[in-house]
Amino acid sequence: QVQLVESGGGLVQAGDSLRLSCAASGRTFSNYAMGWFRQAPGKGREFVATLSRSGTYTNYATSVKGRFTISRDNAKNTVYLQMNSLKPEDTAVCYCAADLTFGLGSFEAEGYEYWGQGTQVTVSS
Repeated sequence: QVQLVESGGGLVQAGDSLRLSCAASGRTFSNYAMGWFRQAPGKGREFVATLSRSGTYTNYATSVKGRFTISRDNAKNTVYLQMNSLKPEDTAVCYCAADLTFGLGSFEAEGYEYWGQGTQVTVSS
């Protein structure tokens, strides 16, 4: 079992930054890839970013590339999502997820075995 707890969401203005954190527990953190997804009102869950077990390989959705950065601190069992230049269309509930199977991290939500409860990000114009 893996437990994931997100934090860091909030209400910001367009152009501002936020850093989301996801604290993991229950299994050796460095043994699994991590991802961030988001779900806007009335829409499905959308891939945002993924980070490999080692932290070496990253992938981003086109919509966030160049603005968001995913990183991990294996000593703290935590993955981060630094979000810069936020836009109103970034408004969503953001979820972190653990991929115990694919070391590079899947682009698909179905590839992740464990999920956090989500944290709300709201960007006003």
